[in-house]
Amino acid sequence: MSNLIHHYQPVPSEFTLWVESVWMTENLDSQDKPVVVLPDGRVDIHFFSLPDAPFQTSLAGIDTQASCTEISAGSRVCGIGFYPLAVEYLFHTPLSGLLNGRANLEQGFWNITEQDTRDFDIFKLKVFTQLAQLDISDIDARKLKMFTALHQSQGQLKVAELADLCHWSSRQINRYFNQWLGLSLKAYSSILRFRASFPTLKAGKLFPESDFVDQSHFIKEIKKYSGHTPKQLYQNQDDRFIQLSILK
Repeated sequence: MSNLIHHYQPVPSEFTLWVESVWMTENLDSQDKPVVVLPDGRVDIHFFSLPDAPFQTSLAGIDTQASCTEISAGSRVCGIGFYPLAVEYLFHTPLSGLLNGRANLEQGFWNITEQDTRDFDIFKLKVFTQLAQLDISDIDARKLKMFTALHQSQGQLKVAELADLCHWSSRQINRYFNQWLGLSLKAYSSILRFRASFPTLKAGKLFPESDFVDQSHFIKEIKKYSGHTPKQLYQNQDDRFIQLSILK
C-alpha cells in the first residue's frame, strides 16, 4: 500500500481560462517514493516542502516526454496546473526554453508560504484568492478562441481547422506556439490527445476511444509519451504515475 496521499481540486469556472487545477501530494512514508510525471499539456508551478531543506518554488514548462523523479520521505509537493494562455497573459514571459525543463522561482510567488502548503484547503483558498485579484484585459480574441476550441476538442482539431475558426494563419499559429511554448501546434495537440486518455486508462479501458485511429496507434502513442504500455499505466504499480493517481 502506498503512503502517497493525493489532493486534487479543479478551479472554479471563472478561472478556467488560465488554470486547470490545484493539487497536493504528501509522502507519509519513511522512504522516498519514485514517481513518473506524464506529459499533460500544462505549465505548472510547484511548491516543495522538504524535511531539513528550504521551501522551494519552481516553474515547469510543457513536457513532451515522461520524466522520473522522487518525492522525498516526509515531504509535500503542492502545484498549480496552468493552461498555455497563462504563459503570455499571466507570466508575460515565453517558456520555449523550458520545454521539458524546470526553473527555480524567487520565494514569495503569489505570497504563498510553506505554512500555506501544510493544509490543502488553506493552499487552494490562497490560490483562488490570488486568482481573483488578477486584472487581465485586452486578450487577443483569436488566441482566446483558438485555445478554447483546442481544449474543448481535446486536440482533435487540425491546424487548418483552427486557423479557419480563429481567423489566424497556420504559420502565425505555429510561430506563436514555438515562441511561447517551444513546440508546434501539432505536437501540442498530440499531447492533449494523450492527456484525454488518462480517465479511460485509470478506469481500465485499454482500447482506443475516438481520439485514436486503431489499437496499434493507441498503444504507440501511449508508449511514446509515457514510456509504458496502457496496461502498465492502468496497473499504476506503487502509485507511481502521479497524474493518474491524483485523478478521482
